[in-house]
Amino acid sequence: VNKHKPWIETSYHGIITENNDTVILDPPLVALDKDAPVPFAGEICAFKIHGQETPFEAVVLNKTSGEGRLRAKSPIDCELQKEYTFIIQAYDCGSGPGGTNWKKSHKAVVHIQVKDVNEFSPAFKESVYKATVTEGKIYDSILQVEAIDEDCSPQYSQICNYEIVTPDVPFAIDRNGNIRNTEKLSYDKQHQYEIMVTAFDCGQKHATEDVLVRVNVKPVCKPGWQDWSKRIEYRPGSGSIPLFPSIRLETCDGPVSSIHTTIELQTNYIGKGCDRETYSEKSLQKLCGASSGAIDLLPSPSTTTNWTAGLLMDSNDIIFKFDGKQGAKIPDGIVPKNLTDQFTITLWMKHGPSPGLRAEKETILCNSDKTEMNRHHYALYVHNCRLVFLLRKDFDQADTFRPAEFHWKLDQICDKEWHYYVVNVEFPVVTLYMDGTTYEPYLVTNDWPIHPSHIAMQLTVGACWQGGEVTKPRFAQYFHGSLASLTIRPGKIESQKVISCLQACKEGLDINSLESLGQGIKYHFNPSQSVLVMEGDDIENINQALRKVSYINSRQFPTAGVRRLKVSSKVQCFGEDVCISIPDIDAYVMVFQANEPKITITGMDHFARPAAQFESERGVILLPDIRIVSTVTKMEHPVDLRVHDRANNQVVVEEMLHNLDFCDVLVIGAELDPEQECLELDRGELQGKHLDATNSTAGYSIYGVDSMFSYEQVLRQLRYRNWGTSATSDRKFRVKCSELNGRYTSNEFNLEVNILHSSNSNFMDHVNHMIVQPQFLQSVQHPEGSVSAVHNSVVPSVATIVIIICVSILVFVITLGVYRIRTAHQHSPAEHEGAKENEMDWDDSALTITVNPMEKYEKPHQTEEESEEEDIDDEEEDTTSAESDDSEEEEEDEEEEEVIVQKGDKQNATRQEQL
Repeated sequence: VNKHKPWIETSYHGIITENNDTVILDPPLVALDKDAPVPFAGEICAFKIHGQETPFEAVVLNKTSGEGRLRAKSPIDCELQKEYTFIIQAYDCGSGPGGTNWKKSHKAVVHIQVKDVNEFSPAFKESVYKATVTEGKIYDSILQVEAIDEDCSPQYSQICNYEIVTPDVPFAIDRNGNIRNTEKLSYDKQHQYEIMVTAFDCGQKHATEDVLVRVNVKPVCKPGWQDWSKRIEYRPGSGSIPLFPSIRLETCDGPVSSIHTTIELQTNYIGKGCDRETYSEKSLQKLCGASSGAIDLLPSPSTTTNWTAGLLMDSNDIIFKFDGKQGAKIPDGIVPKNLTDQFTITLWMKHGPSPGLRAEKETILCNSDKTEMNRHHYALYVHNCRLVFLLRKDFDQADTFRPAEFHWKLDQICDKEWHYYVVNVEFPVVTLYMDGTTYEPYLVTNDWPIHPSHIAMQLTVGACWQGGEVTKPRFAQYFHGSLASLTIRPGKIESQKVISCLQACKEGLDINSLESLGQGIKYHFNPSQSVLVMEGDDIENINQALRKVSYINSRQFPTAGVRRLKVSSKVQCFGEDVCISIPDIDAYVMVFQANEPKITITGMDHFARPAAQFESERGVILLPDIRIVSTVTKMEHPVDLRVHDRANNQVVVEEMLHNLDFCDVLVIGAELDPEQECLELDRGELQGKHLDATNSTAGYSIYGVDSMFSYEQVLRQLRYRNWGTSATSDRKFRVKCSELNGRYTSNEFNLEVNILHSSNSNFMDHVNHMIVQPQFLQSVQHPEGSVSAVHNSVVPSVATIVIIICVSILVFVITLGVYRIRTAHQHSPAEHEGAKENEMDWDDSALTITVNPMEKYEKPHQTEEESEEEDIDDEEEDTTSAESDDSEEEEEDEEEEEVIVQKGDKQNATRQEQL
């Protein structure tokens, strides 16, 4: 009989390790029944768990003892549920084998905790951490990184440590993930740091993936210009290029009210203060439209201008340096004695403070007595950083005081920089232009006129000639400095426009699109455009304006090298005494070397003409087909930059157009004899061009800055005349052209001209010469249409006369031949000798055999009208030939020699055959 119900504890506590099915209970699961040891009634048959979806089950291990086990039906995951609570009851086996009348125990509470396993690694919340710091500061915490662990227990889910993986970085991290810098950071040293960080949970399991921490270093806000390049490259022909295309002004949020910026292009070490055209002073004055007649007192040394040969000279820019020990005498006749009341002196001068306590006069130009006395008639000199012009007029009717010394005091005279000076004399007024700006003398002193004398005068440069008051005439008052382009122009003064052109720079600052400068921007250029001043109220407008400032060099072949740039700025702030200061910008423009041109002169290099053409009023055109071409050689680089083989680089030759500044046609050999020969050019050919020309017995020189085409046009009209051809058989000439005053020169083109000696009546020999050398026919007819017109009018009449003469001679020769054959058979040898004497008599008779040199090249064609004319004119021709016997014999000998030289042996044989 089942009298009692089973008994179990009222509560149980259990632990289960996740991913395991065994539950360890405390106390153990045991059920007791007082009906024991009665079978069935005293035995425990089951444990039942009450609870919805409880993942546990209880099994009976021993019915008699009542032991049981609690186990999980499926793996338990702590991360899903850490604890479970449910009800359990024990059941006995009832009163019989069928389990009837079973009894159950009271309900007991079971509380189970799930024990965690460290199965998850820490993971960071962000994929990348970013922070920005200011240079020069130590931070307690720059930023905090955070990792999490999905394990459920505090031991495994908590992050116990962080660590920086990247070595040798100035950062540290604490256990809470706070990153700090261990030293002051520098923006100049490194703009950005990238470090890798890992994390560890309390089970010492580290993160599977390290996290990237990017720390940007921000420079300390320093007021100044940002985003500009120190080096700006300029290639010739680039036009105008912006200097600072991305520049901006950083004011660090300062209360700026206005900005004043000065951009300065420093070129004082390039040439004469900047990149100017290096043409000769004569060519430049012609180019600028200056009055003609300027006399260059400091030309390049040559055979005709040898007085500068002993001076120190920089040949590239024709600059003469005077060290206080040199002077140059200008030969007599170079400058006229009477300069008139109007004349101009121009020069470039670079001069520094005078050495010593008592400064001596430093003479630039001086005209003084050559001997006996020491009077200065006119002079230009520097004294105590003052420029003084002395002009002593000669004594005339009015013996009165007159202005004699004109003084100018200018800082530029002693600043060791190049300046352009023009002294315009319009007596009694003298005006000085310095760099295009007018200056009146601050002091004018008067003096008596100079009494006339017969003493010769000496004009000098760099010192003054002291002819009297010394035992031996010598130089005195030496100049210290550099001079260039010193000219004097008697009789005329120069205009402001021409002066500005002569000293104009070919490089400078520029502004692209002035109309888009923006509101409120004021700007100003200096005359040479080397300094630009900008002023504005709005920072962004100033930024935009400065981005439009550019550098331009209009020379086709600029002087290569560095041009320094300086940008200085001043800032005013709203109502503040102390305002931000903007550091200056120091940059430079690098001007590259231009590709050097190769100037080539081509054309007909040899021709011959009859003497009659050389003796004519127009003479002979020397260079009818001259051609001047300039080419530049460039290296074409391959597209594939990995190819470094220079052999693969193709050389490309391109034709280019540029100006020339002179072309000389020089006589090779003996100079021209002005009594019988000359070179001529119509001055009208120079009109409308920037060209001028000089003529001498040594040749013809055309100079001025103009295109190669203009030079070709003028050279093609140059003529050679020789009205004494008997003394000359040939002439040789050489042509050479230049660009930039000899910086680039052409090849030397040689031309040989032969003079054919023949009379005007024997025109056919000239025709024959043209047929033998047909290449010269074109050159004769091309330049002058008048010559071909003469040919067309003369040739038909001459041909008719020659044909008539030939027919008459042919009839006579046949008759004479028959007669001589007969006499040869009838007479003895002694008589045969007499016949030979008769032959000689016949040769000396009034008959002359003239051969038509065109017979070989023209088909014998004779109309009936011509035949009739021959019969009519027969007697007249016999008379004419008798009269011209002696002269034609000599000409015939000359013709035979000429034909033999020109045609060779074969043609000579043909000629004899015809004869």
